[in-house]
Amino acid sequence: MKSSRNIGRVRRKIKSSNIIVSHIENNLREYLIVSIIFIIGILIGIVFVNNLSDVEYKETSNYITSFINSLKNQGNMTESIILKNSLFNNLSIGILLWILSSTVIGLIIVYIVICFKGFCFGFTISSLVSVLGIKNGVIFIFASMLLQSIIAIPCIIALGVSGTRLYKAIMKDREIHNIKLELIRHTIFSIFVFILLIFSSILEAYISKNLLIYFIRYL
Repeated sequence: MKSSRNIGRVRRKIKSSNIIVSHIENNLREYLIVSIIFIIGILIGIVFVNNLSDVEYKETSNYITSFINSLKNQGNMTESIILKNSLFNNLSIGILLWILSSTVIGLIIVYIVICFKGFCFGFTISSLVSVLGIKNGVIFIFASMLLQSIIAIPCIIALGVSGTRLYKAIMKDREIHNIKLELIRHTIFSIFVFILLIFSSILEAYISKNLLIYFIRYL
């Protein structure tokens, strides 16, 4: 009985993985485009940090230093606050991408949002490395960003791809029935991604925060 249940679970996992692989293969061009746009955003963020004025760099350095000190002193960064902020950031971008996908000029703005998300990521990691140095910066990034980013970044890219598909479907086919069908598919896919983003926020609040507090003593 147990073995049959285990076999059933394995089959479901294989089926799910096949669906994901099939989705990526069928939309490989879109994934490449959105990923490149995200990477461009990261590079812009890195270049932006390298070209900060002395005043801007000092402000960034002071912010990072004060944040680290507040963590060392076990400041007000409770799990509930981190979870609330993370959920707001992740889900607001997800909902924005979902809405923009169904507008006439949505594709361009979707790409801008993806690029901006990459910019924020690049700006953050570049600022940390610049202020803390390579060793301490990598430790900080690993502890505070790695776990949730492994989930959140592919989710944002996947939402961008799904939004691109919906936009192209709307522009290609003006049939109301077909548009509704594509919108339903996009919505179901988005809900699945939102669940993963919520899980990413939980990791950030309850795992990454504690990892950061543990490693912060070495900074």
